[in-house]
Amino acid sequence: MADPRRILITGAGGFVGRHLVACLARSCPDAELHTAAFDVRDPSATMLAMRTASPDACIHLAGVTAVGTARADPGHAWQVNLHGTLNLAAAVLAEAPGCRFLHVSSAEAYGTSFRTGLKLDETAPLAPSNTYAATKAAADLAIGAMVADGLRAIRLRPFNHTGPGQSETFVVPAFARQIALIAAGRQAPVIQVGALDPTRDFLDVRDVCAAYALCLTATDERLPPGSILNLASGTPRRIGDVLAEMCRAAGVEARIETEAHRLRPSDTPVAFGDAAQARMRLGWAPAISWPLTLADVLDDWRRRIAAGARG
Repeated sequence: MADPRRILITGAGGFVGRHLVACLARSCPDAELHTAAFDVRDPSATMLAMRTASPDACIHLAGVTAVGTARADPGHAWQVNLHGTLNLAAAVLAEAPGCRFLHVSSAEAYGTSFRTGLKLDETAPLAPSNTYAATKAAADLAIGAMVADGLRAIRLRPFNHTGPGQSETFVVPAFARQIALIAAGRQAPVIQVGALDPTRDFLDVRDVCAAYALCLTATDERLPPGSILNLASGTPRRIGDVLAEMCRAAGVEARIETEAHRLRPSDTPVAFGDAAQARMRLGWAPAISWPLTLADVLDDWRRRIAAGARG
């Protein structure tokens, strides 16, 4: 595929979207980026946005992104993550049929397939075990089926990704915020946590965005419609070890307390992925070191807390 001239990004104002816009400004400097917000739940608004942008590439990031948020309002999660995705795909087929459609799914969709304890590749069954994962799995499967209707879709299944700018809804920034508050003398030396024994495959959001950018310029021979790619480090990291590493990096000692509301009703002990297909098809691999990722998340929260104190 030639370098895209017009790129439509849904969810451009979110955590990943902000990093992606910056990434594409560097990797596709001549492309028009269409980032205006619209409600994907509204078929008419979605069709109008597609007609206005007339993109040759679309990256679909908009969605309910947190497990807890989806669990609290399942109806909203289904409307956004499944029906909104179907509205967007229908608009692509109607208004921009030549557009390459990057559907950002989630490794959460593998769910109970992780119970093998093995590194999963793209052939692992989707077996979601929570509402968020179910909405992502349903959309993933629906988009795959629409390839037969002519949708030039690529499905991406990123594993946990973090970085500066992420909400404290997610585990790494939740730790970073508390550590930064303790270091600033604004919180007692106690860190509230959920489960610490699960292991997860963490990535830097900037590496994930680099993979999305590579997908835009890969040829159809290398990345044909219907392709599915995991984005993973392949390294399982115990969540409690991540917390300990962050505390050491910040020079903070604290008592650890488990809070019930931070625990998931169903939590997978081990989850990590095989990204061999992304390496082969895109030449992609994580480039940002894990210590640098953690340092950048901590620095981000130090800045936020300092700004709040000044305000």
